[in-house]
Amino acid sequence: MLSAAENLTLHAVTTLLGDALQNTMNGAEAMVRSLEAHGVRHIFGLCGDTTLPFYDAMHNLDHDITHVLTRDERSATYMADAYSRVTGRVGVCEGPSGGGATYILPGLIEANESSYAVLAITTDISVGSYGKYPLTEVDQEALMRPLTKFNTVIKRADHIPRMVRQAFRAMTTGRSGSAHLGLPYDIQYDAVPSDDIWGDAKHHTYPAYRAAPEPGVVDAAVEAILTAKSPLIVCGGGVVIAGAMDELERFASRLDLAVATSISGKGSLADTHPLSLGVVGSNGGTDETWEMMEEADLVIFMGCRAGSTTTSRWEAPKPGQRIVHFDCDPMTIGANYPTEVGVVADLKLALKGVNDYLDAREGDVPAFGGSVKVADIKERKFTKFQSLAQSDAELIIPEQIIETLNRHLPDDAVVVSDPGTSCPYYNAYSQQKRPGRQYITNRAHGALGYSLSAALGAWYGRPESKVVALMGDGSFAFACGELETVVRSNAPVTYIVFSNSAFGWIKASQYADCEKRYYNVDFNRTNQAAVAEAFGLKSWRVEKVEDMDKVMAEALAYDGPTLIDVICQPLEEAAAPVRRWMG
Repeated sequence: MLSAAENLTLHAVTTLLGDALQNTMNGAEAMVRSLEAHGVRHIFGLCGDTTLPFYDAMHNLDHDITHVLTRDERSATYMADAYSRVTGRVGVCEGPSGGGATYILPGLIEANESSYAVLAITTDISVGSYGKYPLTEVDQEALMRPLTKFNTVIKRADHIPRMVRQAFRAMTTGRSGSAHLGLPYDIQYDAVPSDDIWGDAKHHTYPAYRAAPEPGVVDAAVEAILTAKSPLIVCGGGVVIAGAMDELERFASRLDLAVATSISGKGSLADTHPLSLGVVGSNGGTDETWEMMEEADLVIFMGCRAGSTTTSRWEAPKPGQRIVHFDCDPMTIGANYPTEVGVVADLKLALKGVNDYLDAREGDVPAFGGSVKVADIKERKFTKFQSLAQSDAELIIPEQIIETLNRHLPDDAVVVSDPGTSCPYYNAYSQQKRPGRQYITNRAHGALGYSLSAALGAWYGRPESKVVALMGDGSFAFACGELETVVRSNAPVTYIVFSNSAFGWIKASQYADCEKRYYNVDFNRTNQAAVAEAFGLKSWRVEKVEDMDKVMAEALAYDGPTLIDVICQPLEEAAAPVRRWMG
């Protein structure tokens, strides 16, 4: 029998242990709570053996995070990527060890190179089994290192909260990008102090902790621009990521400056804005839009890396054309062109500084006549487009699909395109009426199969908007299993498949570059509408242009997932707006 003193001691010990248990959680629970502390609302992912504790924590805890079960880890990352693009929040995906970790790679590198904040959590084998040749062992840290802005495999459970905080800091500050956290199986069961679970609300969205330009540099940039005779703004994705569209519109309108974009920069101005020249370069640029790129005596790159596509493999600007460059990433300044003035800053703050300087500057400022030049170029470009869209071609041609889509799209629609057949046409001829991220395509690395999955992520991020995904039939086959996820989510996404029974971009390149020597680019025609119908989508197969209008209207209005399989002209026979094919 215990004495009174011994009973008191035992009670104290029991109380302390109880308090300690109440103030701890296991590693899997700490991961869920850490994500919750950073404002995460959706996770896209696929289950596996090493994920069991994490899924159990998601099941047992009371939280507001929606987990979307996908059919492929690539799809999970693409969904997180598009979700991030339309929300300005970190997109989160997860997958298991081994094959899950390797499958999640394509979306991570796309997000990182496109400057979107995506976090991949890959559960891993137990730390205690490292080096013992367990099933699914792979060095995840080495695997992810070249693809991400931040990357670590967490070795101790009590490090989970701080590593999540570090990942969110990295993803949302400076040039945004992707991050990877490896979460070994055994540490998911180890204790983590509850009082270390917190997150900085600034990192719920991005850009976080915006950096202003250094003193005097904005003034120098403006003065350089004002000395030009025919300047041109070329916007990349950085303008939309920074949410600087209003500041850009005010600056451009004040000086009557034409605004061209890269593919990723679409949305910097509305397509229909009188100063919006459209996409320039080798994918979606046309001879008409290229005129202003060649004629400009000063090019203002705005959140644009001046890479191979926008400059048509650095065909322009040419030596002698002056460069002013605004970007949040100092590595882009002077990377490809001698730069007269470089402004390293968040674009929203930099453009505010530009407008403030012009407000305070004494004396008149020039009007560069951009609206007149843009109107002339657009009139010539769209005259050609309409003549094709209204032609009596034997097969439906891509221009007819885009023209029909333009007429039926709601003003707030989000369009997602794979990088193949549909991409140059929508880049060149879309008529979206609002600025902002209403168009998504994976142009950094251009993996096929992106848009089918990404469209679902875009819908989860912006469910009030109509989401339309464009792709070729080659891309459709990469990811059509994910249609089950779309149906399970009851997402009213409309898919439009440009069916030409070939990997059209490569076949058109063989036509242009290899003197029509076609090799291993054709495949059997598949009835994509029938495939989609089997998954539960309402579907149509369209072979005549006179049916396009009615089907498009029905598909976009339907309250559920839909697919239109359009039998269309082969890309090698088309007048695609791709500069190297148009010469």
